[in-house]
Amino acid sequence: MVPIGFIQSCFTTRNGTPRQPLLVPLARACLILPPEGVPATAFDGLTGYSHCWLVYIFHANTDLPHIWNQPSHKEFKAKVRVPRLDGGKLGVFATRTPHRPCPIGLSVAKVEGVYGRMLLLSGVDLVDGTPVLDVKPYLPYCDIVGNATAPSWVKAGDEDDVIALASVEFSPRFEKELGKNWGAIVKLSMYSSPEEFQALISQVLSRDIRSLRQRKHPRPSTSCASVSIDEDHGQLDFLSSEDATAHSWLESEDKSASEHNAYNVMDAVHDGLVVYRLTLEGVVISYIVDSGHVTVEGIDVPNSTSGSVRECNYSTWMKVLQQECTDTIWA
Repeated sequence: MVPIGFIQSCFTTRNGTPRQPLLVPLARACLILPPEGVPATAFDGLTGYSHCWLVYIFHANTDLPHIWNQPSHKEFKAKVRVPRLDGGKLGVFATRTPHRPCPIGLSVAKVEGVYGRMLLLSGVDLVDGTPVLDVKPYLPYCDIVGNATAPSWVKAGDEDDVIALASVEFSPRFEKELGKNWGAIVKLSMYSSPEEFQALISQVLSRDIRSLRQRKHPRPSTSCASVSIDEDHGQLDFLSSEDATAHSWLESEDKSASEHNAYNVMDAVHDGLVVYRLTLEGVVISYIVDSGHVTVEGIDVPNSTSGSVRECNYSTWMKVLQQECTDTIWA
């Protein structure tokens, strides 16, 4: 079985990728069909639907090679720890964990438009590079189950939601550095301005993306490095570091794959708090969490972004949006 195409997403790594679709409305992605593959005309008519289903592979799972090479399901862990149940276990088929006997994902996304071989999407929960197997239109008359029920713990946004955070704020240093580097960032970005990119960060961090272990033990361990803030650049300077892979992560239902991820915790300390990081469109965002309140402290723009331009960036989105406006006027 060969994927029809691959996702270019604002989520560079698993960490920070939403646990479910449509939780982050500003989360953008583009499904790109390779030139030698399925013809772009396969998208004809899809823009008549507001949403579509995507069938894909959880390609970033750390256990994926083992599953492919040794597909015996007898040794598969039948239960996983669920973050919203404070680590309580449920059967894998009662959760949406990406760690499944057959690592196939199903997500719904908003159809923003089609541009040649590209399908522009928003509200996604897909990590960059995801192989897509199929696209199907979302049909409200049969896809909505009006009398559907689910356990109370899966409801998002209510007062019992253990992963909802109270606030997300940005330090002046961060805002200054984001504006300063926007000229390099925008070449890789699907966002129009620093303000829109900042709004994406706020939506992503409004729900706790840390693993269950990190939430239960938020204080720095003895192996954490110390860190200082560069007053001129709003960046985090590490003074020392030991083994960044020392943490043992618990399985969870999260699509963000909350087992240890090198892009997750920085193993650094600032003012007695662990500094975490989130990578969006290749840009590393540093933040701290204190009593349910998030403060975004710093930003790091890799040198590799300075001369790069992604196949799908905001100029592509502008062309699609302008075409939609023209079609509306003529209609």
